[in-house]
Amino acid sequence: MLVGFLAVRVALLGHGQTPDRSTALKTVVDEQFGRALLGAIAVGLAGYAIWQLARALLGGDLEGGGEDESIFKRIGYAGRGIFYGALFVSTLLIVLGADEGGDRNKEDKATAYVLDLPLGQYLVGAVGLAFLAASLVNVYRGVTRKFREKLKLRKMSDFEDKAYSVVGVIGFVARGVVFGLVGIFLVRAAYDYDPKEAVGIDGALAKLAQASYGPFLLGLTAAGLFAFGLYSFVEARYRGV
Repeated sequence: MLVGFLAVRVALLGHGQTPDRSTALKTVVDEQFGRALLGAIAVGLAGYAIWQLARALLGGDLEGGGEDESIFKRIGYAGRGIFYGALFVSTLLIVLGADEGGDRNKEDKATAYVLDLPLGQYLVGAVGLAFLAASLVNVYRGVTRKFREKLKLRKMSDFEDKAYSVVGVIGFVARGVVFGLVGIFLVRAAYDYDPKEAVGIDGALAKLAQASYGPFLLGLTAAGLFAFGLYSFVEARYRGV
């Protein structure tokens, strides 16, 4: 929601930097009670990271009690656990005041490091393809409304069901668009052997802003990311676990 809100502000007012998760978190810390809120967010990130790692290690369908998950899903859970664990550490550093921030080229540096490794081009390309796959999955889940399968629909009123479905569709499609852009630029970085082609969420939103009808496209996507944040609150309330 924070990323979406800040990006909408850029689209409407035409100033500021296109945000990523870290930028959004650093914005919060400057507000009243900001550090307390970030501390709570850090706890949530740690919990989510541990949950994903547990799914990867234990293998079973922990929510449904069904058969073991495939090895590919378990690898995906492990990747998510590592990613959100790193985001937890980053958030904790911001809370403690140990993160100076200001590095807008972290994707360049990380990609350059990986490209220099043996088979580095293939690794970067594989990560880009993974983002593209995640993009397709998110769009698919949004368009087909597959996300509703995880919700306790019987506890919702008809109005809530319809409203939450609309928010979910918009949110998942917008998330898919951003993931797709990140994936495209990572694949291009691997193909061209150029780390400057790699972008994160902030870079993907910046690319939208620079395109024809940029502010409109950025605002539309940002509103979708905000909608995904709203849906996440719905999922926290109604997800069957």
